[in-house]
Formats: sequence, C-alpha cells, structure tokens
Amino acid sequence: MNLSTQSSLTFSRYSIDFIQQEARHLVDRGLISRQQPISILCDYIPAREWIWVEHELEKFEYLLRDRISDLISCETWSND
Repeated sequence: MNLSTQSSLTFSRYSIDFIQQEARHLVDRGLISRQQPISILCDYIPAREWIWVEHELEKFEYLLRDRISDLISCETWSND
C-alpha cells in the first residue's frame, strides 16, 4: 500500500458522519459535555490523525470553538 492510498483510507475513516457519531457516543458516556468546544475531540483521537478530522470539520464549516451540541444537533429521538 503506498502513502497516498494509506492517507485516503485514513481520511475516509473520519467522515463527518463518523465524527458526529463518535461525539454523540462520548456525550452519551458522559466523557464530554454538549457545551464543550469541538476541539475537545482531539483528546479522543490520535494526534497523527487529528489533521484529517480538522479537514473534514472545515469542509462542513465547523469551527473548533463551536460547541459539541452544534456538531450533533441532528439527533433523532425514537419517542417523537
């Protein structure tokens, strides 16, 4: 596997859906709060892969200072 293929695989792992799902999971487990900035996710993602997360967040116009609640605001509830 060459470097460009490996980078592509790493990048695809951190889609916006994946990031939102992981953030939701951390909130549900009580590890982070909805009021914390999105940048708190860097504590739970390997440093060498954080650049891919930042790139994906920028692509969808999220700022690292935005709240986790902004990132996961598209939640659906089964009892609606």
